[in-house]
Amino acid sequence: MSTPNHEVKSGSDAVPPASSVEDSSTVASRPLIRFDVLTLFPNLFEGFLSESILKRALERNLIAVHRHDLRTWASNKHHQVDDRPFGGGPGMVLMAPPVVEAVEAVQALTAPPGLVLAMTPSGRRLDQEWVRRLATQPRLILLCGRYEGFDERIIELLQPELVSIGDYVLSGGEVPAMVVIDAVSRLIPGVLGDDQSAVEDSFGPEGLLDHPHYTRPRLYRGLSVPEVLTSGNHAEIARWRREQALQRTRQRFREAVLPTIPNAPYGSAPPATE
Repeated sequence: MSTPNHEVKSGSDAVPPASSVEDSSTVASRPLIRFDVLTLFPNLFEGFLSESILKRALERNLIAVHRHDLRTWASNKHHQVDDRPFGGGPGMVLMAPPVVEAVEAVQALTAPPGLVLAMTPSGRRLDQEWVRRLATQPRLILLCGRYEGFDERIIELLQPELVSIGDYVLSGGEVPAMVVIDAVSRLIPGVLGDDQSAVEDSFGPEGLLDHPHYTRPRLYRGLSVPEVLTSGNHAEIARWRREQALQRTRQRFREAVLPTIPNAPYGSAPPATE
């Protein structure tokens, strides 16, 4: 299938140089998840996708990220996708026709049509439980807002899930879309060097924050590494890490309901209950 000329691509369709892939056997035959980003500023994602973990995930074809410029679906010669709000007020509003038609066109590019997520401060706040659910989807379509937001008919017609990354306002939905891509990609098998890292991160299966970490040197400006971490006693290390994770979580979420399994190793699942 030929590539539409409006699509800016990263991932499976962007072939990395041979030197960038150490072992060809580690390159997946097809991405485990596809992200389609609809934005007025596709170039904002250049640096984000060309470094570190996501760069390697793209090179190994574990994920695919396709960027689409919303202006492509504008119907006027000036490629205008926003207009003044009815009823007056400051700012501009993203128009329904180009945005709705853009999403529908992108959905039709390949199967499945994907789950549509609209980045907006009026959405539900993103958390790790939601990220885990999103990571089970084969395709996510991320719609980036701008200006004063979306014409409400965009929401009514597309019925997207509304995503917020916090109770504050940004200039657009591109940074929240990057947050979704990064958080979800970390849970895709093979993206992290050690898949157990995603389990033991903050907000893992038990919802605890991560424990403190230390590396060399052992002593720095009078502060030393806790002795238990250099003891070689793995059971004691696991117990210490769990206690620290519980303590951190209690300090941050004082009203949280926490598991009471003091002797269970950190990162292990709680016992089944009937």
